[in-house]
Amino acid sequence: MNTHMLAQLLVQLIVIIGLSRLIGRGARWIGQPLVIAEVVAGIALGPSLLGLISPGALQWLFPAESMPFLKMLAEVGLVLFMFLIGLELDPRMLKGRGHTSVAISHSSIVVPFALGAVAGALWLYKSLSDPSVPFSSFVLFMGVSMSITAFPVLARILTERGLMQSKLGAIAIACAAVDDVTAWCLLAFVVSLVRATSLAEAGLTTLFAVLYIGFMLLLVRPFLARLGARVASREGLTQNVVAGTLLLLLASAWATERIGIHALFGAFLFGAVIPKEGGLASALAEKLEDVTVVLLLPVFFAFSGLRTQIGLLDTVESWVTCGVIILLACLGKFGGSAVAARLTGLRWREAGAIGVLMNTRGLMELIVLNLGLDLGVISPTLFTMMVIMALVTTFMTSPLLKWMYPPEQQARDQLSRETPGAALAPSAYTVLLCVSHGQAGPGMAVLSRALSGERNEANLYALHLLSPDRALKARAEEALDATGASGSALTPLMGRAEKLGLSVRTLSFVSSEPARDICRTAQAKRADLVLLGWHKPLFSQTVLGGTVHEVMQESTGTVAVLVDRGLSQVRRVLVPFVGSRHDRAALGLARRLFKQAGAEVTVLHVTSPEGPGSGRAQVEELFPADEGAAVKLKVVRHASPEEAALEEVRAGYDLVVVGLGAEWGLEDRLFGVQRERIVRDAPASLLLVRHPEGAPVRVQGEGLAPGGDATPGGAQAAGTRS
Repeated sequence: MNTHMLAQLLVQLIVIIGLSRLIGRGARWIGQPLVIAEVVAGIALGPSLLGLISPGALQWLFPAESMPFLKMLAEVGLVLFMFLIGLELDPRMLKGRGHTSVAISHSSIVVPFALGAVAGALWLYKSLSDPSVPFSSFVLFMGVSMSITAFPVLARILTERGLMQSKLGAIAIACAAVDDVTAWCLLAFVVSLVRATSLAEAGLTTLFAVLYIGFMLLLVRPFLARLGARVASREGLTQNVVAGTLLLLLASAWATERIGIHALFGAFLFGAVIPKEGGLASALAEKLEDVTVVLLLPVFFAFSGLRTQIGLLDTVESWVTCGVIILLACLGKFGGSAVAARLTGLRWREAGAIGVLMNTRGLMELIVLNLGLDLGVISPTLFTMMVIMALVTTFMTSPLLKWMYPPEQQARDQLSRETPGAALAPSAYTVLLCVSHGQAGPGMAVLSRALSGERNEANLYALHLLSPDRALKARAEEALDATGASGSALTPLMGRAEKLGLSVRTLSFVSSEPARDICRTAQAKRADLVLLGWHKPLFSQTVLGGTVHEVMQESTGTVAVLVDRGLSQVRRVLVPFVGSRHDRAALGLARRLFKQAGAEVTVLHVTSPEGPGSGRAQVEELFPADEGAAVKLKVVRHASPEEAALEEVRAGYDLVVVGLGAEWGLEDRLFGVQRERIVRDAPASLLLVRHPEGAPVRVQGEGLAPGGDATPGGAQAAGTRS
C-alpha cells in the first residue's frame, strides 16, 4: 500500500464511521437499533444512492483499486466480531429452559428453511440463479439464509427495552443462542458442499470440521478454563494474555479456512468455547468490543453497501419477487417461532413477542449473504433482494414488539415479581428512591430515615435504571447482583441504610426511557413520594431539566429532588412559603418530618411590601392546632421571595424544603443555561418539591382537596396514592 492508498483508506474510514454515527442518532430517535443505521449508511455510500446522485464522488471515494484493502479490513473486523458473538453465547442461558428453547429455536429454523428451500427449488433457481451454480447448493443456501436470527441485534433490542432479565427476554436470548449455533453449523455444511469439487471432498471437509470441533471442546476449552482461573486469581487480563488469546483466535480462524468452512466459523467457535465463568470472556469482550464495533464493523457495512445495487430491481416483477421473499421470511420465522412458543405454554402475547424477536436478522444475515455472493451461489440481484429483506425484518422488530408486548404489559409483568423480603403493609407511606449515581445515596438514606421515623413506618424502594449502552458494556446479567441491585450505584445508599437500621428493597433493570419507567414503577408500587437524586449535568445548568423534568411532567404524584450538601441529620427544617400547591406539598413533607423525626419546622412566609402581614392562617389550615403551635412562623415583607429565602437559609438549617415556582427561581424545564440561584447559593441541602395540578394530597388518611380546602382534621400529605 502506497502513501496515496493509505490516505484514501483514512478518508474512507472517516466518512464511513462519521455517517454511520450520524444516521445512528436518527435511528435511536425512532427506536431502531444502531445496526439499521450502519446498514443504511453502507447502502447510501454505494451505487444505490451516492452512485446515483454523483457517480464521480463514488469513484473518488471508493476507487476500484482500493476495494481489496477495504475488503480485507472488513474481513478482519468480521473475524473479531464473530469471536465476540461466540463470547456472548453462555450455556447458563439455557438453564431451566432447555426444552422450551430447543423447541422454539428449531421450529424457527425448520419452517423458514423449508420455505426458503422450496421457494429456491421451484422458483428462484430458475429466475435468479446462474446455471453454473449447483442446484443443491443454491437450495440449501436459500434455506439457511432464511433461517438466520441476528443474535447480537436481538440482544441489543432486549437490553434497550429492559427485557434482558425478564422471562420473555431469557427465553428469547436462549432461543437465539440455540438458533445461532444450529444455523451456523448448517451454513458450515453448505459452504463445505459449495467449495468441494466432489461428494467425497465434501464428506472429508465435514469430517475434518467435526474433528476440529471435538479438538476445541476436549482440549482447548479445558486449557482456556485454567487460563481464565489464573487471570481471575492473579494479576488480571495482561497484554500477554490478550496477545496469546488473539494468536489462538487467528489460528482457529486459519484452521477452519484451511478445512474449507470459512475463517468466520473458527472465530465463532473459539469465542464459544471460552468459559464464561471467571471473568475472562467479559474482560476480553470489554477490551475488543469498542474497536471492533465502532471502527471495523462499519467497514463491513460499507463494503456490503457497495455491493448492493437497488437499481438492479428495475421491474415490477423484481419488486414483487422481493416482496414475496420478505413475506416468506416473516411467515417462516414469525410463524414457526410463535406457534412453537404457544405450544410450550406461553401466552399468545408472549409467543407473538418471541416470534417478532426471532424474525430479527440484521447483521448476521448480511454476513451470510456476503458469503453466498463471494462463493458465487447467489447473484447480485438476489443479493440485493435479500439485503432489503434483512433490512425490513430488522426494522419492523422494534415497532412490532412495542405493539405486541407494550411497555405497560412489560412493566406489569416485571413489577409483579416482588423483591424477596418481609412483606410491608400496603397502607404504609411509600417512597421510591431513584438513584442514578452512587454519591446521591447516603443523603437519600438520611432523608428516608427522617420520613419513616424510628419505627420504620414507610415502604422504601431503591430504584436504579441502567442505560442500554452501559448495560451492553457491563453485560447486564453480570452487573446485577442477587438482589437485583447494581452494586456500584446502590451500594452507598444500602450501606448507609444498614447503619441507620432502614429496610430498603431494591429494584434495578435496563431502561431506554428512564422517566417513563420511573413513573410506571411509582404507580405500580403506589408510591406517595418519588425522590430523585441530583448530580451536576454535563451541559445544562438547571437542576430541573432532562430526566427530572420528564418525571415531573409525567408523574401523577408528588416528586422531590434532593440536592445533597452533606446531609447527615434532619433536625432544623425551613419551608419557604407563598401558598402555591407546590409550597403546600412542601409543607406537607415538612409536617411528616416533624411527626416522624421530631424536626424543628420553620415556615418563612414571604409577602410583598404592600401585602398582608400574617401567614398564621395558612399554617393552621395545613397543621392541626396541636401541631401548628410547634411550628415557627416567620413573616417577611420582601420584593424578592428568592432573596428573602436565601437570607433566612444562611441562619443555619439542615434541610430547606421548597416548592417549585417562579417566585423561588425554580421552574421545571427541559433545558436551562442559568442554574437556579437558590440551588447555587444556599449552603444547606435542599428538597425541591413538585405536586401535580389537580391531584389530591393527603397523609395516611388525612387530606386536602385539590383546591386546597382542608378536610376535617386534615393536613397536607407529601404524595398521592395512585
